[in-house]
Amino acid sequence: MERATILSVLAASGTDSAPQRLTELAAELDIPAADLLVVAGHPVPAELLPPERDAQVMRQFAYRVSHCGHPQLAALEDFVRTLPRVTAPGPFAQPAWPYRRPAETRFSAVLGALIRNRGFGIRELPFMGLSLSTLHGMVWRWEPSPHRRQQLCAVAGPLGWTLPDLFAVAGEPYSEDLRPVLHCRHLGRVFATAVPLTTAQDRDRGGSGSAERA
Repeated sequence: MERATILSVLAASGTDSAPQRLTELAAELDIPAADLLVVAGHPVPAELLPPERDAQVMRQFAYRVSHCGHPQLAALEDFVRTLPRVTAPGPFAQPAWPYRRPAETRFSAVLGALIRNRGFGIRELPFMGLSLSTLHGMVWRWEPSPHRRQQLCAVAGPLGWTLPDLFAVAGEPYSEDLRPVLHCRHLGRVFATAVPLTTAQDRDRGGSGSAERA
C-alpha cells in the first residue's frame, strides 16, 4: 500500500489500529511515533512529549535554527541526536494546546497536536509567511478555502513533514508543482529531534554556539 494511502486511511479510521503497530509503522515511514499516533486519533504517551520549556527560549531556538542552511541543519540534527535525554522523576507535563479554543474539526486537531508534540505554541513557531490569526484559525477550524494548499505548504517544513504526507493526512490533492513558501522539512527534522531537550539544552542549541558553528 502506498504511504499516501496508508496515511489517508489512518487519518480517517486509525483508532482501530493498535498503538504498538502504529509505533512500528512510524519507524517504517520515518515519521515520529507521536505524530502517527496523533494522525490515527490516539493519545500520545507522556514519554514521547517534550518536557515543559520556556516559551521565550523556544521562540529564540526556532528563529535561529530557521536561518541555518541545509549543511548546517544536517550537522545540527546529528549533533542534537548525541545529546543526553533527560530522565524526569515523574511524567512530563503535557505541553499546552497551541490555541485558546479547542479544535472543532478533525485536521485542526491533528495540526494542533503536531505543533504541541514539538513543544511549540503558535507564537514559538518560526516565521512561515502566515499571520498569527491564520495559524490560530488552522488549529481551530479547518474549513474549505482556496488558500488551504498554500497554508499546508507553509507549515509542512517546520513540522518536518513532506508535502505529500501532510496533504494525504489533510485529505487535499497534492501536485508536484506545489512548493513550501519558506522552509523545507529539514528544519522540522531538527525540531522533532530536539523534542526531548530541556530549556537549557534548547538555549545552548539556539544561541550563538552550535548552530552557527555547524
